[in-house]
Amino acid sequence: MVRIYLKNRYSSESKVEEIPHEHEQFPKKAMNEHKQIAARHRRTRKDHATETAEDYVEAVSEIIETNGSCRVVDLTKRFDVSHVTVTRIISRLQKEGYVTTEPYRPIELTKSGETLAETSRKRHETVFNFLVALGVPEEIAEIDTEGIEHHVSEKTLKIFQKFVSQAQTK
Repeated sequence: MVRIYLKNRYSSESKVEEIPHEHEQFPKKAMNEHKQIAARHRRTRKDHATETAEDYVEAVSEIIETNGSCRVVDLTKRFDVSHVTVTRIISRLQKEGYVTTEPYRPIELTKSGETLAETSRKRHETVFNFLVALGVPEEIAEIDTEGIEHHVSEKTLKIFQKFVSQAQTK
């Protein structure tokens, strides 16, 4: 048991509660399930952490392909966010080694940025094609792909690709 002392910040009252210690509260089997659930959530948090980087390097790559260069204003229009938001994200991507830029100069992808952009593009295409092969209308598939693509494992992507290949040969 763990003893917790609680004090009411608005009066002089306080009380002591005893609660079971974490290991007393959960039997071994429940602890293992608890750890498995925690591992799944850790993966989701990790996916969320890279989501913005993937979206931005993919956008930078596409804008460079289309316009020949990419500037902060291009990304503000693309994502419908403020100049400050884009500047902060680009600064973070620069620290992480995905982009290079200087004030009043275009944004360029580094080798690792190009690799991440290409990987993200392929993931996007695979998820999109899978959803369309299932019968999801293209407009909806495009929107849904933006959320799904960052949370799909490599193993699942391979199964998506296999499904799409089989659907196209029928």
